[in-house]
Amino acid sequence: MEARVMLSGRVGGPIEVHGPPQGVRVATFRLGCTPRQRDGSSGEWTDLPTTWVTVKVFGRLAWNVGFSLGKGEPVLVQGRLRTEQWENRDGEPRERLVIHADVVGHDLTYGTTVFKKRESPQPRPESDDAESAPVTMAGGESVDPVTGEIAA
Repeated sequence: MEARVMLSGRVGGPIEVHGPPQGVRVATFRLGCTPRQRDGSSGEWTDLPTTWVTVKVFGRLAWNVGFSLGKGEPVLVQGRLRTEQWENRDGEPRERLVIHADVVGHDLTYGTTVFKKRESPQPRPESDDAESAPVTMAGGESVDPVTGEIAA
């Protein structure tokens, strides 16, 4: 049986997008989930400790996440809960919980957003015009809008 989860939180830093233009892209970001609690006697709200989760997104969704989300923005994430295991430099085993997201979007409880359907990358046109200028993704990377290549 598969563990599926849905979380709401805020993007904790820049979105990192990796992968070749013709291969599978991967976007990674940290999601901070901070529950709030109301004090029954004073009526004041307080933040409880933040839970941080790594979110990984693949393929076309990774590309769209890189263009659409930025640090501090409220988002909803739905996906499969996974455990990643590795060894650190000292050879000690480590692990962390990661969400392999199927769905990511802005949480409209806190504001509005505008949806724009993105076209598939096309071959680069011969002429240099304004539409072929690099675009900066929400995470700060410069990307060619036609080929999808991330500038170094």
